Amino acid sequence: MQKRPLFGFSLSLLAAIAWGTLPLAMQQVLPAMNAQTIVASRFIVATLGLLLILALTKKLPKLTAFTPKIWSWIVLGVVGLSANFFLFSYGLNFISPTTIQVLWQLAPFCMMLCGIVIFKEQFGLHQKIGLVILLIGLILFFNDRFAEILQFGTYAFGIAMGASAAIIWVAYGVAQKQMLSTFSSQQILLIIYAGCSLVLTPFADFSLIHELSTPLIIGCFIYCCLNTLIGYGAYAEALHHWDATKVSVVTILLPIFTMIFSQLAHWIAPQHFQASELNLLSYVGAFVVVFGTIFSAIGHKFYRRKVV
Repeated sequence: MQKRPLFGFSLSLLAAIAWGTLPLAMQQVLPAMNAQTIVASRFIVATLGLLLILALTKKLPKLTAFTPKIWSWIVLGVVGLSANFFLFSYGLNFISPTTIQVLWQLAPFCMMLCGIVIFKEQFGLHQKIGLVILLIGLILFFNDRFAEILQFGTYAFGIAMGASAAIIWVAYGVAQKQMLSTFSSQQILLIIYAGCSLVLTPFADFSLIHELSTPLIIGCFIYCCLNTLIGYGAYAEALHHWDATKVSVVTILLPIFTMIFSQLAHWIAPQHFQASELNLLSYVGAFVVVFGTIFSAIGHKFYRRKVV
């Protein structure tokens, strides 16, 4: 497929905006609906939507491809993604959308470490520097909350949920990498979404949907359900039209997008969306965290090895 950089960038931006605004919408729904029901609804809608798309394009996965080995990777992927979605959603009961997006930056680093251990990939200098930058950024971001964290109260619990969501996502990332030799990325998503729907549906209470009272909450719930299709669909399509490293850099900017949309939402509807409680050093820390992740992804392009 011919590269179309502008179209690829637009799709990457759409994915980043979708994922960056998701926690804002989810925080509006959580007081009226528990996390497992929201997540199960998201997976069901994503499964049905992607099933329709792949059926119409005749790209459904072949049943003969489901070997015992593939099933083991499917189980790992389902456990990883369902736990990730649930912990991410549940954590928003205790911490802000920006905080959980900053913690999400741990995911690519955990995936990188798994690559070193499992796939025997190299740990480059740029990745080591990026990891140090990320840790410095996290210290700056939480500069005024250390006393609260050390009390091991609800805020610390929320941070644990957010960090766990990022770490457990690696199980899905590893499973997807192993399955790519058998299925396309969209087929893998369909399989994993369907599995997550089956796992989480027994724990959901769909009667709560009828109790969503205001147009804002109903709209946010619908947006949460469609967000998975929009975000992952745009991201997958962007990879066909633009370089993977460049797509990743745009989507790494999630904390920045969340900070911007948090402020914008508060300015438009202060009665519904809370103002950011971050100080200047925390804002700097968020940018440093993002820069650390970006540097770990493309930092090797900033320098060249000396040729002897």
